[in-house]
Amino acid sequence: MSEQVIWKSGEDGYHTYRIPALITTPGGTVLAFCEGRKAGRGDSGNIDLLMKRSTDNGRTWSDSVVVWDDGDNTCGNPCPVIDASTGRIHLLLTWNRGEDDGRELHEGTGEDTRRVFYCWSDDEGSSWTDPVEITQSVKPDGWAWYATGPGVGIQLTRGPHKGRLVVPCDYTTLEGPVHGSHAIYSDDGGKTWQLSETISPTCNECQVAELSDGRLLMSIRTQGARNTPRPYTGYRSIAYSNDGGATWTDPVADDELGDPVCQASLIRYDDRRLLFANPSPPISPKSGPRNRMTVRVSDDDGQSWPESRLIHEGPAAYSCLTRLPDDRVGLLYEAGKKNAYETITLATFALDWIAGGDKP
Repeated sequence: MSEQVIWKSGEDGYHTYRIPALITTPGGTVLAFCEGRKAGRGDSGNIDLLMKRSTDNGRTWSDSVVVWDDGDNTCGNPCPVIDASTGRIHLLLTWNRGEDDGRELHEGTGEDTRRVFYCWSDDEGSSWTDPVEITQSVKPDGWAWYATGPGVGIQLTRGPHKGRLVVPCDYTTLEGPVHGSHAIYSDDGGKTWQLSETISPTCNECQVAELSDGRLLMSIRTQGARNTPRPYTGYRSIAYSNDGGATWTDPVADDELGDPVCQASLIRYDDRRLLFANPSPPISPKSGPRNRMTVRVSDDDGQSWPESRLIHEGPAAYSCLTRLPDDRVGLLYEAGKKNAYETITLATFALDWIAGGDKP
């Protein structure tokens, strides 16, 4: 395994870098995204959406490019998805007034609300369109918080909905509040977006993968809450879709994967194997610390994860996996020595290394 710091908090005019996303284009470019938080570590305030590009399998990287800066407002939650038929990179995003803090946004008491946008690139991420708002299409009345991803979306490769773009998202309701997950999807190359059925309660940030039989698997951060039908269990939640992400089964605990109440990464590596990464402290009925970033492999559509490898022993949080152009694995993740938000670091390794192979 090799590692390099892609963003280091405190450098280049940003207090903190958070919320990594990583994707490989059909042309072999690797794109890394994150939020550049100007004044502090919090989820609101002056936050820009940043990107770096690599054309050599993640070995070297461009300088940061600002994809979206709206002054003192918050531009973030990057979730790219690629249309393989055109090469277009769709980037789903969220926005809010920088003066509305997280509590106000979750409770719906701010001066504005979380809004949903997307932009796209037709040149391997070299340039991006201005963001277009799609809030009215994908956010019902009665919702407060909204997050696209973070992480990546997918394009379906089989079945009656082949070619559909599916982007995992989450929300809270004004009443309750109730935490839930969902997807938004497009059947016309991103021209229009539709809202799926929701997955709730106590569900939060999520990632989606297409299974070998055409079903979709949603792996979900379990957001525990008191006095709910689904208290926090110490495990991830999962749900399935048989219709390309339009409707979902009720969530159940995934007793193979522990969850310290944190975002995680899930991708399909090839026809046979899924990859998953998250902080992996000992499973507990209570929220454990965000540490021990671990990557796992499944060859049975996520029913079991027999192979795993520790990536980082210390504090670690959000992450995003990709298959690199040279078939190695890239993991972009938050990590540090004293806290998980000191760097966004890229680890690269051969798939066989996860199972203890010698080739790093």
